[in-house]
Amino acid sequence: MSTNALDQLKKFTTVVADTGDFASMKAYAPQDATTNPTLIEKAVEMPAYQGLLEKAVAEGKGEAGPKEVRARAIIDQLLTLFGREILKIVPGRVSTEVDARLSFDVQATVEKARHLIEIYRAAGIDRERILIKIAATWEGAQAAKIVQKEGIQCNLTLMFSLPQAVACAEAGARLISPFVGRIYDWYKKSTGKEYVGAEDPGVKSVRQIYAYYKKFGYATQVMGASFRNMGQILELAGCDLLTISPNLLGELQSSSVAVVQKLDVAEAKKDSIEKLPLDEKSFRFLLNEDAMATEKLAEGIRLFSADIVKLEKKILAKI
Repeated sequence: MSTNALDQLKKFTTVVADTGDFASMKAYAPQDATTNPTLIEKAVEMPAYQGLLEKAVAEGKGEAGPKEVRARAIIDQLLTLFGREILKIVPGRVSTEVDARLSFDVQATVEKARHLIEIYRAAGIDRERILIKIAATWEGAQAAKIVQKEGIQCNLTLMFSLPQAVACAEAGARLISPFVGRIYDWYKKSTGKEYVGAEDPGVKSVRQIYAYYKKFGYATQVMGASFRNMGQILELAGCDLLTISPNLLGELQSSSVAVVQKLDVAEAKKDSIEKLPLDEKSFRFLLNEDAMATEKLAEGIRLFSADIVKLEKKILAKI
C-alpha cells in the first residue's frame, strides 16, 4: 500500500487538480479540477489543445453579431470544451470561470453563469458536476446568491480575507477558494521575511476562514488554492478541499513525508473567533482596511481580465 504524501493527504482532504492541462491530471487521480483564464490561455498554446481551440472557433463562427460578440461566444465554448474533457478524467466536478471583466456587475455575472450551465446542459453534462467560478467581490457574492437558489453551484475565487469569506458564506456559495500563495507573496514582498509552516500568512488566512465556517455552521466549503510550496499544503491537511497544480501534485506523490491532519471540524468549533456582522458598507470598509486583500483582489481581476483579452485576440485572428 502506497504511503506517499499525496495518498496520505487524500485521507483528510478532497484533492483537486488546478490546471488547464488535463493530460497531466491522470497520474494524480484528483476528485475535482479547477481552471481559470490564465490556465486556459496557457493551455491553448500547447499543440495538444489546438484541436479544442479549432473546434470552439468552428462551433462559434455561426453566431450572429459583430466579431467581438462572436469571440466571446467562442470563449464560452472553449471554456466548456475544456470542462467537458476534464470531466472525462475526474469523477467529480470542474470549475469554469465567469469573465473577470464582469466582476462588478451582478446581473451580467448571473446571465453568464446561466449561459455556461446551459452550454454544459446542451452537451449532456449535469449541473451537479459544474462549479461556476466567480470573483469574490461584493457583486460576485450577490450574483452567487441568486444562482445558488436556482441550483447553480458556485466557487468564489480570488479570496484574500475574512470579510470576503463571510459575504460568500452568507450568499450560500457552494465553496470558496482562498489564495494561499498570493497572500504569502504579498507579505514576503512587503516585509522581506520568509514565512514557513503555520506562520505563513496564507495558511493563517485559510485556518481563520475554516474556523469561522465550522464554528458558525456554514455549509460553504473551503478550498485552499494558489500554493507556492508543499509545506503550505501540508499545513492545511484536513481542509475541505485543496486545489493543487500538477508540479506540486508530483512533489507530493514523490514524497514519503508523514502527513498529519492539521484542520479538524471539532477543534474549529472551539475557536474563539467572533461573528462578523456584515452588510455592503461594512464589507467595503473592511476590505479597504486590508491593504493586502484590496491589492491582490484588484490585481487578480486585472490579470484574469488580461488573459481573457489575450484569448479573444487569438480567436479574433481566426475569425
